[in-house]
Formats: sequence, structure tokens, C-alpha cells
Amino acid sequence: MAITDIDAYAHLTPEDIEALGAELDTIRRDIEESRGERDARYIHRTIALQRALAAGGRVTLMFSNRKVAWLAGTAMLGLAKIIENMELGHNVMHGQWDWMNDPEIHSSSWEWDTTCPSVQWKHSHNFVHHKYTNVVGKDDDVGYGILRVTRDQRWEWWNIGNPVYNLALGTLFEWGVALHHLEVEKIRRKDKTWRQAFRDLRIIGTKVVKQAAKDYLIYPALSGRNWKTTLTADATANLIRNYWAYMVIFCGHFPDGAEKFTTEELAEEDQPRWYLRQMLGSANFRAGPLMRFMSGNLSHQIEHHLFPDLPSNRYEEIGVRVRELCDKYDLPYTTGSLGRQYLQSFRTIAKLALPNALLTATSDDAPETASELRFAIRDGMRAHFGVDPETGKRRGLRTALRELKQAPVRTAS
Repeated sequence: MAITDIDAYAHLTPEDIEALGAELDTIRRDIEESRGERDARYIHRTIALQRALAAGGRVTLMFSNRKVAWLAGTAMLGLAKIIENMELGHNVMHGQWDWMNDPEIHSSSWEWDTTCPSVQWKHSHNFVHHKYTNVVGKDDDVGYGILRVTRDQRWEWWNIGNPVYNLALGTLFEWGVALHHLEVEKIRRKDKTWRQAFRDLRIIGTKVVKQAAKDYLIYPALSGRNWKTTLTADATANLIRNYWAYMVIFCGHFPDGAEKFTTEELAEEDQPRWYLRQMLGSANFRAGPLMRFMSGNLSHQIEHHLFPDLPSNRYEEIGVRVRELCDKYDLPYTTGSLGRQYLQSFRTIAKLALPNALLTATSDDAPETASELRFAIRDGMRAHFGVDPETGKRRGLRTALRELKQAPVRTAS
């Protein structure tokens, strides 16, 4: 199964975990105390850029019957939607800019440019996902109710369609996000009634009508005789945003090293262990300034899960300090190229279309899922807890994993 004892998995003593938590608290305080004019300038410039791209795209698409205008307008509109969803909507609704006390840039008032109602997103994402990150059975983002992404999820016959569902989710991502709050798993387990689901659907329906009318009725109509080409441009811009948002989010949650957890781990979880779970359950991808910006700085998913309400433009500097802590406590800092992280995610989705009996690894030692029991698979691994008595050096998680791979396999007699 997934991780049930985070202390054992991380190879840290309770004192180590308390110290790690204190150092992460220090990072939070340092960023909070240093927020100021440069951060405010950043978010105001981002809003100005996004609105300029959106307006430019809409004006250009008035002449969408010309190929150059269609391409330029679609590109500008697609970029505007990505920036609005990733760097503005998602981060503003996390409360990253509430400290400015600006009513226009506040988590309580922002409604983003997508079909998902912000009020539902703030519950299903900000509260449920970030509180129960990667806890199987608690976090609905573990597979979004339709994908099997860990062997801890029981295989059902319909999971054979995993790759198809994955493609559909990427294509229709804004619609999948809109329906996410329905909590399909809870309905399936009868933890949520259909009456409650229909109440949520009415809220979703209201937002969908407004969004669809804007994208597929009002703006095409403003283009007059060019309404058909404007309609296709709007649909294409939404597809561009959908695929990009889907890829960024999957690269932060489903590559190898983004571990899963069981509800047992929550029983005695305190703030330091919550921090540790976020570090072990998230993954980054390497990005330069432009890609960081276009991903809403979610190329730093580890830092975002640690500090979801700190300004996203500070994640790069936070990441330097978090990586130093990972080195200090011998913890993994899961990262890689965007392509590598996505291919690992896709491989997991594809192979988990099959039942566990047809897979080679176990749910304790698979690339996409591990547990503290993986260290007991080969003889002698329990000696890697704590400090090596001979050298006095910490034998942490990264050391244990490295030596685990090098250790010879012993078969039972």
C-alpha cells in the first residue's frame, strides 16, 4: 500500500521532523515579512499583460477570416487564458495576494475565465486537495475520479480505458475541472447523495452558461460575418489552455517520486509532518523564467504545496532554500524536465489500465507508488534508519533508496 508511516519512510527521527518543520516555518516568516512593492508591481503587471493579450486577441479576431489574423488572435487569446487561469486565477484564489487588501485582487472576489465556479474550486482544491494531498480516499485529485494512478486504487474493469480517459481529460480539462466538485468517488461510495450532487450541478450550470455564452456566442457575434472563424478561434484558444494546464498539473502530481499516502498517516499528523507529506507527494519540473511564468510558477509544485498562499513569484527563491533542506535532511527533491515528468505520468496511467496481477512491481515498490515497506523488501534495509553508528552520518531516504537499488536480491529458501 501507499505510505502509512511517514517517519519510517523518510528515515527521520521525530526530532529531525520537528527541526525540519521549524526551518520551513522560518522560510514562511521570511517571505511574509519581505512582501512588498516589488510583489505588488509583479501582480499588477501580470494583470495588465493578460488583459492586453485578451483585448488584442479579441480585436484581431474581428478580422478572423484572414489566416494571419486568425493565427495571431488565437495565439494571443490562448496565452491570455493560460495566464489568467495559471498565474492569476489559481494563485489569487489561494489568497496569495490578500495581504495587499486590494478588493480586485482578492481570493474572496476573483472569478476566473473558465467553466469551474470559483466558490467550488476553493473548496475542492484549496481545502480538500491541499489539506489531504495525495491521500488515497481523501484527495479526489488522485485520479480525478476517472483515472487509476496508483496500485492502491482497486482495479475495476472500466480502468482498461485509462489512456482514453486521460486524452479526454486533457482535451476537455476545463470541463473536467468544473465537474471535479461533484466528487464522483463520494457519489460512487454513497458518501454523497444525488440531491447534493444536483445542487452542485446547478451552480456549475450557471457558470457554464455564462462562460459558453461569452466564448461561443457574444464574441463571435461581435465579429459579424466572421463569426464562424472567430468561433473556431475561441474553441482553439480554449484547447491550447486546456492541454497546457493539464500537462503542468499532471507533471506536478503523477511522475515517479510523487508518493501517495494512506489515511492511517493522518491519524497523528502535525504541521511538520504535513510539510513532509507535501514534499514527498509533489514533483517539480525544470523551467526558465518564461516557462515558470506560463505555468503559474507551478513548475515549483513542491514549494506551492508547502506554501500555497505565498506569492507565486517568490517560489524560485523559496525553492533554493527548500532544496538545501532536502540535502540537509537527505530527502528527495523530485524534479526533471517537463517532457520527462509528463512521460512518467503517462506511462503510469497507461500501465495501470491493467490489474495489479499483470504488473511486475508491488504497490510497495512500484516507480509511481511506494511505502515504508519497500525498505524491508531486501534484507538489512532496516539498518538504514537514523544515523550510521560507524560513520556518524545520517542515512536518510535518498541514501536508503540508492543502496536499496545496489543491494543484491535474495530469494527465500
